[in-house]
Amino acid sequence: MYEKELDAMIKAAKNAEFEIKRIYAEPFDVEIKSDNSPVTKADKAADAMIRASLASIFPDYGFLTEESVDTKERLTKKRIFIVDPVDGTKEFVSKNDEFTTNIALAEDNEVVVGVINIPMKGMVYYAIKGQGAFKMDEAGNVTKIHTSDKDDNLICFVSRSFMTETEKDCINRHLDKIEKVDTIGAAIKFCHIAEGKGDISFRFSSNTKEWDTAAGECILREAGGDMIKPDGSHYKYNREDPYNRDGYVLVNKKSNFML
Repeated sequence: MYEKELDAMIKAAKNAEFEIKRIYAEPFDVEIKSDNSPVTKADKAADAMIRASLASIFPDYGFLTEESVDTKERLTKKRIFIVDPVDGTKEFVSKNDEFTTNIALAEDNEVVVGVINIPMKGMVYYAIKGQGAFKMDEAGNVTKIHTSDKDDNLICFVSRSFMTETEKDCINRHLDKIEKVDTIGAAIKFCHIAEGKGDISFRFSSNTKEWDTAAGECILREAGGDMIKPDGSHYKYNREDPYNRDGYVLVNKKSNFML
């Protein structure tokens, strides 16, 4: 189930990669949106390409994408695609290669397929609900991935461009379990925890949105980890308000959930 959607989502992400890389290699302008976040023509072009590609195959599905107008019509849809064409635009602008393309499929407010493409690393991470999590390299080789089983000596990922005092304080409170803190951009944190390269990450600000987390949450949960709100619950998707206002914790396993 959902294999057709997964195949189309991966193809859409990889096709958008060509345009993203083309723009990345050239001088480009940076605009500042109303929420004070940056946007480039790569964001806009990739958004349009992905939306057009998926809509041509699944015309009855809704969309929630970062660079398209949100009409709320999506709220009437059983299935919607949730898209961040360039997650980590600040990293894209900085040209440090730490940006991703995130595409998720939600059905009845739950994410059932997740795809994260890392254009400059040649890696695609993906998952279908109930079928495990996988990564695929540039040659098409597929490997099943799983989170680590660590309970201590944890590696904690923090955002390269967004870091709050609350998150720093939380890390400092748990240095008995956290051995190392690494900085990395965009949704790569989900991928690295999913494949056991790290174990935990805190995000307590309210400025992430559904498209920042939907694909990553599916991949992480299918790999054995979890994305948990501070109150211990989970986010629903295709909400009227797309902001993840309560923040979240990414963990390699639920028993490592900490605040």
